[in-house]
Amino acid sequence: MTADFPLTLTVADRASMDSELDAAVTAAKAHALAGKRHGILVTRHGVDKFTVALSEAVPFGLTREQQAW
Repeated sequence: MTADFPLTLTVADRASMDSELDAAVTAAKAHALAGKRHGILVTRHGVDKFTVALSEAVPFGLTREQQAW
């Protein structure tokens, strides 16, 4: 999976939420490892919408979650 970040995900149900977020975070980790400067920030914008982004505010090697609502 190659991706530009941030990724925006809209999920249909819990099972797809888990699998889509796992895939997005795995892709983000690959990009973060290449630069070794960013961590990963997962933001929940609603019950079915998320973004996965590389973030300089998150230390390299960490994944943080936040809610925007």
